Amino acid sequence: MANEIVKYDSELNTIPLRKFTPVEMNLFFSIVSRMRDKNDDVVIFPFHELKDLSNYKMTATKAFVKDLESTYDKLMELKFSSRSASGLSVEKFRMFTRFKINGDSDEPFVEIQVHDMALPLLNNLEQWVRYSLSEFRDLSSGYSKTMFRLLKQFRTTGYAYFSKEDFNELLDIPKSYKQGDIDRTILKPIKEELTPLFRGLTIKKKYGRGRGKPVIGYQFSFKAEAKNADDFSKGERENLRIKMFNIEHNGELSQEEKWVAKDKVLGLKIGTHEADYYTQQQKESDKIEEEKLRQDLLKELQNGFK
Repeated sequence: MANEIVKYDSELNTIPLRKFTPVEMNLFFSIVSRMRDKNDDVVIFPFHELKDLSNYKMTATKAFVKDLESTYDKLMELKFSSRSASGLSVEKFRMFTRFKINGDSDEPFVEIQVHDMALPLLNNLEQWVRYSLSEFRDLSSGYSKTMFRLLKQFRTTGYAYFSKEDFNELLDIPKSYKQGDIDRTILKPIKEELTPLFRGLTIKKKYGRGRGKPVIGYQFSFKAEAKNADDFSKGERENLRIKMFNIEHNGELSQEEKWVAKDKVLGLKIGTHEADYYTQQQKESDKIEEEKLRQDLLKELQNGFK
């Protein structure tokens, strides 16, 4: 499943996944990855396959059923619509017309069918967003997952700008959040988790005029990908090398931010790289001091023979 690709019409990126947890996002986009070009056929997902696709960690069937049900309940709350060019005719619909969970079977499964009005989102695509399911599901923050999807929409241009209103809407940011909350709980994890995946990633806040120069938008820049570039895994070692390269050569990151990003990539306790760095610095300092003492002693011995 390492090379599973998620591909859908970019219109799907305009729908905020309100209140979805990271686990529910993994389940939803794992389903999306296998529903492409299936038209309105009923698609069957054995539990073991869906768990594998979404990298689901818990083993209990009851917990899995609960998460599947919660995912669909939240999908039912999403607003999908079709609007005429004049804007005078509007039709609203759910993405799936069938979502049957059968956990009592000897081989439990889920049956899913796409609503006929939602078929253009997953079939005969003329424009699309494309990315690696494994890269998406391995992100821990829900905000990072959403921004990953949004930035992949601009992968061949390397530039995306979101007004503050659109940013807050698409990431479903609580209205109570002040700018300090956004910086700490949203932009910080996005920067840490997406830097390894987008070479040269920079995030800049855009300020308006007036008292206090309020933030009016966010600019994301990174090295654009070639149109024919693939999103497939290059192998665990090569993927790790690319991620570490992207972190180390990002001039926007402080040394401390690089340490944190590397620790997250390696699944280490945050601060491990920092501790290793200081340990190495101390070793190098000790070597320099030892060499200085050796040179001083050598000089004393040479002077004693004169």
